[in-house]
Amino acid sequence: MKSLGSIRRSFAPWTDPSAKPYISFRNVTKKFGTFVAVDDLSLDIYHREFFALLGASGCGKSTLLRMLAGFEQPTSGEIILDGVNMAGTPPYRRPVNMMFQSYALFPHMTVEKNIAFGLKQDGLPKNEIAERVAQMLKLVKLEKFAARKPHQLSGGQRQRVALARSIAKRPKVLLLDEPLGALDKKLREETQFELMDLQQDLGLTFVVVTHDQEEAMTMADRIAVMAAGKVSQVATPAEIYEAPNSRFVADFIGDVNIFDGLASPADGGTLDIAVTEGFTIRTPIGTSDVRGASRGFAIRPEKIRVSREAPMNAGVNSAKGEMWDIAYLGDMTVYIVKLKNGQTVKASMLNAQRSVENPLGYDEDVWISFDGDAGVLLKD
Repeated sequence: MKSLGSIRRSFAPWTDPSAKPYISFRNVTKKFGTFVAVDDLSLDIYHREFFALLGASGCGKSTLLRMLAGFEQPTSGEIILDGVNMAGTPPYRRPVNMMFQSYALFPHMTVEKNIAFGLKQDGLPKNEIAERVAQMLKLVKLEKFAARKPHQLSGGQRQRVALARSIAKRPKVLLLDEPLGALDKKLREETQFELMDLQQDLGLTFVVVTHDQEEAMTMADRIAVMAAGKVSQVATPAEIYEAPNSRFVADFIGDVNIFDGLASPADGGTLDIAVTEGFTIRTPIGTSDVRGASRGFAIRPEKIRVSREAPMNAGVNSAKGEMWDIAYLGDMTVYIVKLKNGQTVKASMLNAQRSVENPLGYDEDVWISFDGDAGVLLKD
């Protein structure tokens, strides 16, 4: 069975036509004065899904999350949660809880009391509160820190306290607004996997807002890439990366090389894109009505080979250039090659061995090459 990238779990209700969404945004618009933060947006999220809203600052992702939480009301459209229209429902009556980037812990309360706060507000019996708090402390591995106050904890520990407090009330949906932004890189990477495991253990629906592409790619079952209040693409991380539906998504997610040229049908159900003199891209195509059209071809750096020798059939899915720059990153080496037309191409190669014989160097004449199906044709 072929797949675009590795599959973390078989969970994929969005592929089942009979599956009902757990959360639905139906033609939702949110305006602040004349500014349109969310623009006629429709989106479905499924029960037990780890869903990421990804985009640059100002794209509308946090506004969308706040509307789901009830902190903002849509200007128009509907938000449906578990079959119920949330219109007019205040935040405290919604079956959701929100974890903020700042964590918002009470500094004068212990870890235990921070977790218990919301349960006390709901009027739960003391024995039930104690039992629930004990469960949460065990879940986030903070049993030994129950009597400490927030200032006595590390950033990662405070993050876990905030998470425990958010899920102690057993919401149907947990909303996370840039939850790992305050952590250092190494701790952030470790916590991403902890969150994934926790979400599956709890069986909750997680909706996370982030501007960090790697964070979204690591944690989410599906990602909605947003721009200017709209959703550009909704897909699994592998589909977003390997099969972006537009130039914007291809350029936004990870590193990418984009070649533009005039397209014409070739033999065997392929398409030729004339990038420049002596450089043609030949790739599979689903339609033949593209003669003379300008098309873009996006390919990731790791799909490109760099060598001193010209490949067979030189000039087709290959081009000659000059080694412009080299960056050794430990696990991989990044090469920047400047083509004759002035375009720079980024290629990355895994450093599978400790030493390399006769390594490529600056200012050398080199060839880039790739397989015709290693990239994707762009629609715009």
